[in-house]
Formats: sequence, C-alpha cells, structure tokens
Amino acid sequence: MPEISTKPYLLRAIYEWCTDSGYTPYLAVKVDAGTTVPMEYVKNGEIVLNISFGATSGLKMDNDSIRFHARFGGVSREIYIPVGNVMAIYANENGQGMAFEPELGQSPAAAPAVDDAPAAPVLAAVPPSSSEAKPAAPEMPGDDTDPPKKGGRPTLTRIK
Repeated sequence: MPEISTKPYLLRAIYEWCTDSGYTPYLAVKVDAGTTVPMEYVKNGEIVLNISFGATSGLKMDNDSIRFHARFGGVSREIYIPVGNVMAIYANENGQGMAFEPELGQSPAAAPAVDDAPAAPVLAAVPPSSSEAKPAAPEMPGDDTDPPKKGGRPTLTRIK
C-alpha cells in the first residue's frame, strides 16, 4: 500500500491555525498545465493567493486539490490547485507557515513508491512579500477607492 502524503493534512492544519489566530492565510503556488488560476497574475510561473474566508467562496481543501472561487478585477474566477503544486502556506501578517518542494505533474496514481519517496517536508519561515511581488489577492468588499456609481448595482461596505 502506498504511503499517504502528509502535505494536504499540513496545509489544512496551517490554514486552520491562521484563521484561528486571526491571520490571513496565503498560498504560494507553482503554476503549470494542471492549475486553473488567472494567468494575468502569474509571475515567473508562480502565483500567491489569499485563501482567507473573506476572500474565497466554497473553499475545499482535500487530499488531491484545493478549489475555490475568488474575485479578480471584479470577476469571479474558479481556482483549482493540485496539492503537489503548493510551494508554501503562510500567515501574511508575520510570514509564519510551512514551505514545500512542489511535486509538479504527479497524480496519486503516479506517486513514487515508498523507497523513492521524497524527504518529509521541513518547517521554514516564509519571508514576507517584497513591495515588488505583491500577492494576487482577490478583491475584498470595501477595498474600492472609487466612490459608488449612481444607478448601478447595490454594494456592501464592511465597517470595522
């Protein structure tokens, strides 16, 4: 029986820790043909996504993939990320989280045998984003700088 990967369990645990601690969970993803993300936000074959409750709709993190809907430029997009493509999950506020080696092109059927299994993931702090590499965070209500337009659709403003 092939060994079950710990990666999806660790991803869910770090996500839960982030949300319980009041932090914003971010995913760093290696983009390939198996991912469905807005390509206009991909830089150097990678994308960083805000996966907080307020930024996503229908988030599902299972053992094979991470799926959700998010708004980019005001347009709702469906996001699909194979677990093997996740490079890191971390709290945006302090950079604490976990980094992984991406396992591109691997499916559960093509997983390596136990003898060929890669080393277990190691704990590492992910440095905060630099000013030139802003994450492609989905839009949040209330982030608009433009005043509301008259006669358009109603909008919701979050007041803290």
